[in-house]
Amino acid sequence: MKIYPCQCGNTLHFENSSCVVCHREVGWCPSCEGIRSLDAVDAYTYSCNHCQAQVTKCLNYRNYQVCNRLVEVKTTWQEANAYCKCCSLNRVVPDMSVPGNREKWYNLEAAKRRLIYTLDLLKLPYGSIYDGFPLPLTFDFKGNVVQITHAGTDAIIAEKVFTGHADGTITINIEEADPIEREKLRVDFGEARRTLIGHFHHEIGHYYWQLLVQNKCEDECKAIFGDHTSLGYSYAMNQYYQYGPKPDWPLSYISAYASMHPWEDFAETFRAYLEMITILDTADSVHLLLEAEEAVDFEGAPFEKMLLKYEELGIKLNEMNRTLGLLDMVPEVFTPAVIQKMKFIHKLVKQGRLMNNSMQKQAVFA
Repeated sequence: MKIYPCQCGNTLHFENSSCVVCHREVGWCPSCEGIRSLDAVDAYTYSCNHCQAQVTKCLNYRNYQVCNRLVEVKTTWQEANAYCKCCSLNRVVPDMSVPGNREKWYNLEAAKRRLIYTLDLLKLPYGSIYDGFPLPLTFDFKGNVVQITHAGTDAIIAEKVFTGHADGTITINIEEADPIEREKLRVDFGEARRTLIGHFHHEIGHYYWQLLVQNKCEDECKAIFGDHTSLGYSYAMNQYYQYGPKPDWPLSYISAYASMHPWEDFAETFRAYLEMITILDTADSVHLLLEAEEAVDFEGAPFEKMLLKYEELGIKLNEMNRTLGLLDMVPEVFTPAVIQKMKFIHKLVKQGRLMNNSMQKQAVFA
């Protein structure tokens, strides 16, 4: 993740919607792709101070302040009153009449924007229901529901929302956006990466399994992650939560949860790959890597080179965190089996990039 300069000279960060020094409004400009300070043109239109593009606030920025992205204004009223690329992927959002839900929604959107930034950095394909994408990516942010029925006797029915993925839709239980509730679950399940962005990184792995692996390279995936058809998912889940992970899981899996089922192994490895990319991108941006090293080339760099940089950086970051009694920044151990799985993800990302390029060319000539 990069940092950006305000026109006053202050540093702007990815979540900023205003500069803390000059108090100018700021936002993510889709034209020059960065957090930029804004100059007002009229009540709804702004000029990006960096590239002078005419932009307006995403409706979720303007109406609810849960977004900080902008929409380019061209000719029509609809373009000046639209959702940004991130918010247009939403299908269900939290009920704003419930106290505390706006703050949860804000946290969810902030994590989702980081996910979309990384997918764009890697040039991975995804699309909304509006652009004819083969597997539209959508998000449902739902809370648990309690219903009271009056069928003879009063009864309370609680509907539990489970975080997960199904056919392009990623569902997140909004209680995961409550840091207290999430920390309880993290400790109960022993999950070092139970964070909001961790959920997004994991669930998008399931999405890309369906988009890039299913009916395309399943046999190759089975050879590396195991045969997902040989073990019922419900049975595997019950076994995992009843008896725990395999005793020797660190030898072959990126996390304990990955040992539950081949699908979860794939999603957890995909999560770890995205975390490697995001940490290296941030380290490169803020000059944590050695000055003599060249910038990280996520499209052309060999996987082994990226992993070596990541492991070296992880040792340093972990020691910094341990100094303050915090969790390790990079808790994973990259065994030969795990590296083989990460290489498969790296190869799959390249295939996804080719698919994305091909679809963009088709759109140009359509």
